[in-house]
Amino acid sequence: MPTACSPLLADNMSGSSQPSQDSKAVVINDPVEEFSQAPVYRSYKRRWYGLVALMLLNIVASWAWLTFAPISSNVADFYNLNSESPVNWLSTVILFTYPIGSVPCAYTLHRRGVKAAMAVSAILLIVGSWIRVAGVKCNDGKGSFGVLMFGQIIIGLGQPFSLNAPSYYTDMWFTSKSRVSANALASLSNPLGGAIGQLVSPAFVTETSQFSNSVLWVSIIATILCLPAFFIPSRPPLPPCPSAANPKLPIPKSFKLLITNRRFIVIFLIFSILVGYFNSFSSLINQIMEPYGYSSDDAGIDGAILIVVGLVFSAIMSPILDRTHSFVLVIRIQVPIIAICYICLIFTQTESKQLVGPYVVSGVLGAASFSLLPIALEWVQEQVFPVSPELTSSILWSGGNCVGGIFIVIMDALKYDSNEGDPPGNMRRSLIFQAVVAAATIPLPFLLGSKDKMRNRRIEMDAAEATAECSATSTSHVSSV
Repeated sequence: MPTACSPLLADNMSGSSQPSQDSKAVVINDPVEEFSQAPVYRSYKRRWYGLVALMLLNIVASWAWLTFAPISSNVADFYNLNSESPVNWLSTVILFTYPIGSVPCAYTLHRRGVKAAMAVSAILLIVGSWIRVAGVKCNDGKGSFGVLMFGQIIIGLGQPFSLNAPSYYTDMWFTSKSRVSANALASLSNPLGGAIGQLVSPAFVTETSQFSNSVLWVSIIATILCLPAFFIPSRPPLPPCPSAANPKLPIPKSFKLLITNRRFIVIFLIFSILVGYFNSFSSLINQIMEPYGYSSDDAGIDGAILIVVGLVFSAIMSPILDRTHSFVLVIRIQVPIIAICYICLIFTQTESKQLVGPYVVSGVLGAASFSLLPIALEWVQEQVFPVSPELTSSILWSGGNCVGGIFIVIMDALKYDSNEGDPPGNMRRSLIFQAVVAAATIPLPFLLGSKDKMRNRRIEMDAAEATAECSATSTSHVSSV
């Protein structure tokens, strides 16, 4: 049994279990028999295969979400649309569909487990991708915008089954020493897919005639990346730690506890607003930058910087937090930084077409936003344990996606018409709205309460079990001498 005290256990088991004649110690129980009855925990290497499959699903889901955002003008030309506003709905519809898919997703994870949820996600993503191909190839190559939109809706229904799963998966397969890092890898692969979409779509589509073939190639790649999800193990033979073995509360009881938990409500507000703004900014970045003379490639690179820098910084921060567990401190630092970045975005969009300003602000914004995601997902579960992790992640992600859809609609409505504004068609009013709401989140982390009243319940349970096990091992070793 792999524990911190296993050397003592090995010494004790290798020696005689009978006391010497000179010893005054009395052996009451056979230590070998005592240890054989103790719970056994084990971390399996196969957990990484399941994590990679989950990452691939999230990459596909996000790539599909942002396929059309960086080439919105080409999409509008292909379908002979009067404006880019209908193209925005290709991203927005996925965000609004997300909460609908989250309801069956939570019950699938709770009743059937992560393997069933990932299989459902893979099927819906594949089907939705090929419906999109029909949407660009039908009608003698002229396509059907309605069919394309239907494919997006199917993808939107499949996205929760992969994006809500990381908290459930890490709780089942990983210990408290690696949950944040594992959750970061799985959850942040979703925006990684967005970065791929931001870069690949403009590269595939340099002119409108290339649009239909680009959708076909994305569907082929998506199908290949979804296949590993059908072959992951359903659950580990042995739990990795005590908190993973602890039974979780039923969904109805978990929901009642969540809506009365102040810390969960505060994190829900922060998570929904900041994830919502990331979703809206990623979807509209091309339309924000183009009026000032930036190209779609410039906008795509800016979106990629936002995501790639965020992924790198999160990869650095997550292992540190797995060891220090300084969740609240980081939340209180990152939220004001994110708000300041959204304020700075108002002033970086200028007709001078200086790329340094937008790129630097996007990099800082990505670093702060991305490192905050896995922290919020894992810290909330520490506070509400043993509430079902699939329910907490489903509610948080549903809030972020739904609010993101609302923000896109509002920001699109605040956009100047093509013959209004300076420059015409700019989104300065949208950026001001974004900054004001983001600034309103700054006080929220300080409503979480004092640190001494917060308990990391899963971490405490695992630490208490390890301490008790070490104590029992030491006692049995002494008694056998």
